[in-house]
Amino acid sequence: MAQLIFLGTAGSSAVVNKQIRGSGGIILKVEDLQFHIDPGPGSLSKAKEFGVNLHHTTAVLVSHNHINHCNDLNAVIDAMTHGGIEHRGVVLGSKSVLQQFDENRPFITKHHQNLVEKIIPLEKSHKVGIELVEINTLSVDHTDPYAIGFKFFCPKFSLAYTGDTEITDKLMEELTGTDVLILNVPFPGNSAKGKNLDTEAAIKIVTHVRPKLCIITHFGLEMLKADPIQEAREMQRITGIQTIAAKDGLQVAPAGYGEYTSPVKGFY
Repeated sequence: MAQLIFLGTAGSSAVVNKQIRGSGGIILKVEDLQFHIDPGPGSLSKAKEFGVNLHHTTAVLVSHNHINHCNDLNAVIDAMTHGGIEHRGVVLGSKSVLQQFDENRPFITKHHQNLVEKIIPLEKSHKVGIELVEINTLSVDHTDPYAIGFKFFCPKFSLAYTGDTEITDKLMEELTGTDVLILNVPFPGNSAKGKNLDTEAAIKIVTHVRPKLCIITHFGLEMLKADPIQEAREMQRITGIQTIAAKDGLQVAPAGYGEYTSPVKGFY
């Protein structure tokens, strides 16, 4: 059994700050494993609203150090471990979130570092396995130079989440072979700013990757005004690939979109 649950679809600071859309991240369930990707503000309340038990979290994954992606990391760790009563769980993320270097301070507190079983700072083109799932990091290009995306190789499908990025040849190469593609597209048309995707760039990626399903999310004010549903329909018309504009609480069964068999048998 596999399931995707969107705890929010907010992208820009304006959308997050006003909570026009939720910003709690994305849950990926694969059999008994539960991954929480980019827990932004409101993760706990949105998890409760959409029926997700955060104590069941196996691993938290954070793509970069902007608050709409990592704000609730410590709170989710607290929920995952029952406030440290259970020493469990894994935290995977960019080193800008998890490590101290130069003037960078880790977003995860020392207290919460001690509550989990393992913390794994990741760089671009890194591989890690958690039981039956292999996770490859993606070479994204964002205003946080240490930002990464995630590609999951699961027993019956592969799924990629780009996080925030602009389009690059290397990223498109790494996305090749993806069954379910989640793109953060805060801008409509051809209007991207700050190393992010717009609809035109998303169309180029989908045309190259040819996933079985594309889901766009992480919407800014401009995208909401343009209507993400209309942008998704335009993407599908041009690419011929099924494309969904996510909404808060959206649930998808990704296993129906691929037949990938993972060789991974459990390693960190």
